[in-house]
Amino acid sequence: MNPHSFVMKIKVKTPLFLALITTFILSACGSSTSLTNGPKTKLKDDNTFLLTEISSDKSYGYTEENPIRVGGALDDGPVNERRFLNALAGPDGQDITYTRTGSCCPFKTPNGIQGTGLLDRYEVSIKGLSKKRILYINMYDRAILKAPFGFTIKK
Repeated sequence: MNPHSFVMKIKVKTPLFLALITTFILSACGSSTSLTNGPKTKLKDDNTFLLTEISSDKSYGYTEENPIRVGGALDDGPVNERRFLNALAGPDGQDITYTRTGSCCPFKTPNGIQGTGLLDRYEVSIKGLSKKRILYINMYDRAILKAPFGFTIKK
């Protein structure tokens, strides 16, 4: 066997092999992090969602079973969580501050990694009030956003 013919065969097959591997990797990644479904929320500015309603549902955002669904998954999920929280004010329009206290509560979703997502839990402080509130946010799925009961929309 001529050593030069062996090198020629590898050179011809290498680009095809790399293209196949790249296609496989991209398709595998694409299926595990699909786009978030649901209505798109308008922005007030780059860091704030434009909210127009306050929820009358007292469990909205306050329970694992009824989280706030901001969407965005791995691309915009964390940013969307902050955009949502930046749109909130206290019951009398007070400023709020928030701290992410961790993730919890695994659930099934077609928008998560391998079909699973986690909720993020935020502790929210309202200026002038001593009681902190805990909000649960889902960054994988999207729904119409409202200010939770007991909050108002920041002006």
